[in-house]
Amino acid sequence: MTARVVVLGIFVADTTYRAERMPRLGETILGNSFVLGPGGKGSNQAVAAARAGGDVRMLTKLGQDDFAEMALGVWTGAGVTPVISQSAESYTGAAFIYVEESSGNNAIIVAPGAAATISAGDVDGWGNEIAQASVLLTQLEQPLDAAYRALELAREAGAVTILNPAPAASLPDDMLALCDYLTPNESEAEGLTGIAVHSVEDARKAAEALLEKGVGRVVVTLGENGVLLHGRDRSLHIPAITAGPVVETTGAGDAFNGGFATALAGGAGAEEAARFGVATAGVSVTRPGAARSMPDRAEIEALLAGR
Repeated sequence: MTARVVVLGIFVADTTYRAERMPRLGETILGNSFVLGPGGKGSNQAVAAARAGGDVRMLTKLGQDDFAEMALGVWTGAGVTPVISQSAESYTGAAFIYVEESSGNNAIIVAPGAAATISAGDVDGWGNEIAQASVLLTQLEQPLDAAYRALELAREAGAVTILNPAPAASLPDDMLALCDYLTPNESEAEGLTGIAVHSVEDARKAAEALLEKGVGRVVVTLGENGVLLHGRDRSLHIPAITAGPVVETTGAGDAFNGGFATALAGGAGAEEAARFGVATAGVSVTRPGAARSMPDRAEIEALLAGR
C-alpha cells in the first residue's frame, strides 16, 4: 500500500479529561486523569493512514508555538509528510475532550486556530500535491469552501475523493456529487438526510437518500455495530471486529477513515477497504488517546487474519 493519500484537515492539541460525568454549568468536579496529546480529525486520519501503510501528505495551517512543534513531531513519527503554512498571528488549534470513565464515550469542543483560515486559495496553492494523489480525504473542521475546492481539484485530477462530513453541517448537493465516498456516522447521516439512524436499516435508508443527492458510495460508521457500505450496486453491513476491551472511542472514526483511504489508495475494492478500515478502528479503541492509538499495518492485518 504505497500510493499517495492527501489529507486536507486540521491539527489540534487534545486536552483529554477522564471523569465519572460532565460537570454542570457553574460546577467544579474532580477528574480521574488528564492527558495532553495530538488530535484534529485531519491529523488523526493522516496518522492512521500513514501507520496503515500509506504515503501520506497533510495539508493544513499551524501557528508558531509549542502545539505546532507537537504536530510536526507527531507527523515525523508516523511518517506523514507535512505540506503546511505557519502564522505567528494565530495559534495552533486545541480541543477539550471529556471521556466518560464508565463507557469510554466522549464529548469534544474544537478551537481550530490558524486552520480556521484555510481558504480555497490556499487549496489552489496546494494543487500540485492534490494532483499527485491517488486518494484525497477531507473533513469539515476547516472552512467548507476549502474542502469543496479540494474535492473539485481531486476530481479533476482523477483521484478518489472521500469526505468525512464531521462535524455535522448542511452540505450542497453539488459538493456531495464530488464525493466518491461519503463517510458519516449515525448523527451526521441524520443531519444530512433528516432520517434518524438507530439501526442498520435506518442507515441504509439514509445512505440511499445520500446517493440520490449524487454521492458515489456511502459508508455509514455505526460504532460497535461496524459500518454499512451502500452503493447503487449493493448494500453490505460489515460488523465491527473486536481486538480487545474498549478503552476509549475517541478517534475511532478517524482510524476507520485513515485505514479506508490507505486501502483504497493501495488498489483495494470498496468492500476490502471498508473491512481494512473496520479493523483499523477495532485496534484503535483498545488504547487511550486518538493519534497515539493508531495501529500499524501489521496489527491491522493480524486482526483481519484472526490472529
